[in-house]
Amino acid sequence: MAKETTKRPSSKKSASGRSANTAPAGSGKRRKNSKKRAAQKKKRMLIFGIEIVALLALLVGFYVVWQMDKLQEPEQAQGGIQKNEGLSEEAQQTMSGYTNIALFGLDTREAGQLGKGNRSDTMIIASINNDTKEVKLVSVYRDTYLDRTDGNYNKANGAYSSGGPEQAINMLNRNLDLDIEYYVSVDFAALTETVDLLGGIMIDVDEAEIEHLNNYTVETSEVTGVKTEKLTQTGYQLLDGVQATSYCRIRYTAGDDFKRTERQREVIMEIVSKAKQADISEINDIINAVFPMVATNYTNPQLLEMAPQMLGYDIVDTVGFPFDRATATISGKGSCVIPVNLESNVIQLHEYLFGSDGYTPSRQVQDISDQIISDTGYDVEEDAGADTAAE
Repeated sequence: MAKETTKRPSSKKSASGRSANTAPAGSGKRRKNSKKRAAQKKKRMLIFGIEIVALLALLVGFYVVWQMDKLQEPEQAQGGIQKNEGLSEEAQQTMSGYTNIALFGLDTREAGQLGKGNRSDTMIIASINNDTKEVKLVSVYRDTYLDRTDGNYNKANGAYSSGGPEQAINMLNRNLDLDIEYYVSVDFAALTETVDLLGGIMIDVDEAEIEHLNNYTVETSEVTGVKTEKLTQTGYQLLDGVQATSYCRIRYTAGDDFKRTERQREVIMEIVSKAKQADISEINDIINAVFPMVATNYTNPQLLEMAPQMLGYDIVDTVGFPFDRATATISGKGSCVIPVNLESNVIQLHEYLFGSDGYTPSRQVQDISDQIISDTGYDVEEDAGADTAAE
């Protein structure tokens, strides 16, 4: 067997000496270059990793924007959205801490038609406290006798039909001293689809509601094209999309339209609660199916900025407006809900939403309030007692 040609050094000194004396020329430089190449490779890998993450983020962003492009954007009305010029600086400062959004549910028999020409069956003001992320919902009764901004005093739900969402927002701002700029509009089909994609929502249906709910399912199914079953019992139970939408439409029980708006707010709260528990695939399915049936004037960048925050929102309270009211038939206008009176109701509204103690309504609201009193004869709070107790 051949012997090894490399001999073990006799001492550390001799080994180190041999190593120093026998190392090939330029080997130290090569080691230095090797380390430099390794560092450069590591740096390139890090940059490549960052690029991959950035690319994925960009693709996700494009996807979300593409999904949002499915949202409808009805043509803007001439004149745009307006706020009361007479709002005090104090009121403007207070409301700057809140985001107020108008939610419209349209009474349309043709799915996806969300512009003017349709009455707003549901009008809800969603007021978000920007600091606490707490949300309060205020239903404005659709038959409320108000100035529809065009010099026509009539039922509030006609404003959307006359001038689309812009006129409906202007009506709310004008009569209630608000600063609403944005809206979201949906119809029966969008609500039905959302509830179904969330797997249904739990609602307590009582004896007075079940018959009317089942009756409404017939028309709701025809409008949405979605089949359902009639409920066979009362109590706390899982409702599908058609059933939940039909529940929102009931107005023939004690409380009439006042109770109906309670049901609508209850369904919204259940949807929000269920959506916050949904996984990303369920949310994606809802976006795909429902966004084409939703109209809004929010831009894509605004929606992208708001999306992460929405998970932290909590609906803490709901109420109907006007607080003090009467029901009366007005010649040529039919049965209307009369604010008794509008000025005092607006004071209560600002206290409820913004904690404004001793709010003073604008001159414009005071003038509208006087005109409603003149038209209806209702002025004192005692006139509203029966209807106030109904909700």
